[in-house]
Amino acid sequence: MKTLLVALGKRSYPIYIGSGLLSRPELFKKHIKSRQVIVITNTTIAPIYLDTVLKNLDDYVIEYLVLPDGEQYKTLDSVTQIFDKLLACKFSRNATLIALGGGVIGDMGGFAAACYQRGIAFLQIPTTLLAQVDSSVGGKTGVNHPLGKNMIGAFYQPQCVIADADVLDTLDERQLSAGLAEVIKYGLIRDAGFFNWLEQNIDLLLARDKSALAYAIEHSCKNKAEIVAEDETETGVRATLNLGHTFGHAIETGVGYGEYLHGEAVAIGTCLAADLSRRHAWLTDVDVERIIALFKHSRLPVVPPAQLDAGRFLELMAVDKKNIDGKIRLILLKKIGLATLPVDVDRERLELTLKTYGRK
Repeated sequence: MKTLLVALGKRSYPIYIGSGLLSRPELFKKHIKSRQVIVITNTTIAPIYLDTVLKNLDDYVIEYLVLPDGEQYKTLDSVTQIFDKLLACKFSRNATLIALGGGVIGDMGGFAAACYQRGIAFLQIPTTLLAQVDSSVGGKTGVNHPLGKNMIGAFYQPQCVIADADVLDTLDERQLSAGLAEVIKYGLIRDAGFFNWLEQNIDLLLARDKSALAYAIEHSCKNKAEIVAEDETETGVRATLNLGHTFGHAIETGVGYGEYLHGEAVAIGTCLAADLSRRHAWLTDVDVERIIALFKHSRLPVVPPAQLDAGRFLELMAVDKKNIDGKIRLILLKKIGLATLPVDVDRERLELTLKTYGRK
């Protein structure tokens, strides 16, 4: 087992990475301060891993809630179901919430924990590659709104993250590839050496080679932990983690939550960001070709949906947390391994990218 620290002073916490961690109750118990525990999970994960987690905690007063699986259920209504369960069970502010699932469960569970009685402890047990390398780390919690993704939420850090690589054995291929989109992101924004390693080892990752996956998870979490420690609430460098996300969120909102997995939308968005970076003369044609090729090799889409034209993209991108005074601001790439902070993009170049990239 490897342990990384997200260094945030009094809010610091460990990320445990390894195999067989769901069967190590001591990892759970050292972060649970009272007898009341609730596990939040979904209909996909509950039949596979819920019993294992419950057995770890059989000496606690434990409840659980199984929610529907899917991005379309990442709503305030779902969070209200969590509140209903906590209140019906008379859970106090000393209770602990365990989020057992992918990014949707982690985001909603963390948001519920942040709000219930103005904050209760919670643990992240991510069960997808995307959640293990990205969404479970850093304390971003929240839900979607019909007009914009992740527009309602809070920064609220977990007590720990338990990333058991063995759970990826039951992950379907589409979800595995979606997680690789966020892994690739770390190489693009700050770690060119890691990007080179990914180009050389992508087949091993797709084949679920244990050693390669362990390296990718640890390296991704290390990058994320360092960025969060430097900028917890996204006033500076943490914004670079949103490479491709403004385009990606527009896709998810525009075609309907759940049609594209988050990582799939981010892959397309990152290719759009790479094309726009080339229009600023920062990336070369070869750079953009390498980026697109790696996403394609990872079995990810790289072309935006035909039903979203440039006008609709711009309308959707106007609803984004990075925007200031109505100006669309994006994370772009100066080169592979170096992202910009949010920049006010040239409207003409942006429209050219939206009208031409991937369009027949």
